[in-house]
Amino acid sequence: MFGFLNINKPEGMTSHDVVAALRRALKIKQIGHTGTLDPMAAGVLPVAVGKASRLIEYLEENKGYIAELEFGKVSDTFDTDGAVKIYSDQKVTRQDVEKALENFRGKIEQIPPAHSAVHYKGKRLYELARQGIIPDDIPKRTVFITKLELIEFDEIKQTARLDIECSKGTYIRSIVNDLGITLGTGAVMSGLVRTKSGMFKIDTAIPLAAITDIQEAEKYLLNPVEVLSYKSYELSEFEYQKIIHGQSLVTKSDFEDEEYICLTFDNDLCAIAQYDENSKKLVTKKVFIS
Repeated sequence: MFGFLNINKPEGMTSHDVVAALRRALKIKQIGHTGTLDPMAAGVLPVAVGKASRLIEYLEENKGYIAELEFGKVSDTFDTDGAVKIYSDQKVTRQDVEKALENFRGKIEQIPPAHSAVHYKGKRLYELARQGIIPDDIPKRTVFITKLELIEFDEIKQTARLDIECSKGTYIRSIVNDLGITLGTGAVMSGLVRTKSGMFKIDTAIPLAAITDIQEAEKYLLNPVEVLSYKSYELSEFEYQKIIHGQSLVTKSDFEDEEYICLTFDNDLCAIAQYDENSKKLVTKKVFIS
């Protein structure tokens, strides 16, 4: 098998749990996910099957989420999976929240949660947190928030739902926690659904339980060409043979310098190539012909 599965990860499982379940069902070892989701989170989890695992680095990295949050509380993990405490009885209004959200759009800096998989001096932050060690110099990271909208707000319950689109590496829990700090009330994330990851969308994601064997998986397997955002170049038989032998292709096609191109034959992905403007060649980077 060679392709991707758009899995709708259930809440309560880790991304590794999903991969392990698919390996058992498909009896294929070469399976990997394209971006970790916390156990609390559900939603889009793209999974690479077979040699498609070598394509993960070429996938689009923008993400989309629907986040649920509660004001007036704080947590050591920034979500309700951690030790939640009442922080404030102050009430916020929709107008308060809308105004505070203005601080989190565009290019922002955030500090990853102490309970996260980020590496810190050779260890994962969550490993240190379990030992009661919370570093006070966790490096900030720059992320991009392209969409941040308040889509639901309950003034009585002091809860909200946010629609977020952002760059890879953004911690939604940190946005929620920082929003609570900005408002002075505290806030914890109470639910999270990833609605998209690059070309993979929630409305076409399939339940993990639907993948019971290879025959079922093949019904949902996505051709890599469908989920890669690069231009395609259909090879002739002669060019196909050159790719098999590891040769570059001279082309007159209108590509940009250093642009990645999907090389296909009968619409099947054969290789990822990069265009070199000086030589007018498509230089192969990864070949997938057996």
